[in-house]
Amino acid sequence: MSEPTSAVVSVRAPSPELAVAWADDCRAAGVWVGCFRPPSVPDQVSRLRLTARADLTDSELDKAIDVITRCAPAEAR
Repeated sequence: MSEPTSAVVSVRAPSPELAVAWADDCRAAGVWVGCFRPPSVPDQVSRLRLTARADLTDSELDKAIDVITRCAPAEAR
């Protein structure tokens, strides 16, 4: 995985259905993520959209990373 170069990062999901489930699981665990899937994406690739803010603490970032990783479908790991 490459290091992000902006505050908005897209993470590929294996399918539209798994993208929705992944986003729902993250939200249920307290981390809000966006979810984009066809037909709203021109390349037909489903993604989670992660947006960082300058006021997030290291602890909040660590939690977000943990939740997103833990909730990832097996096909995305």
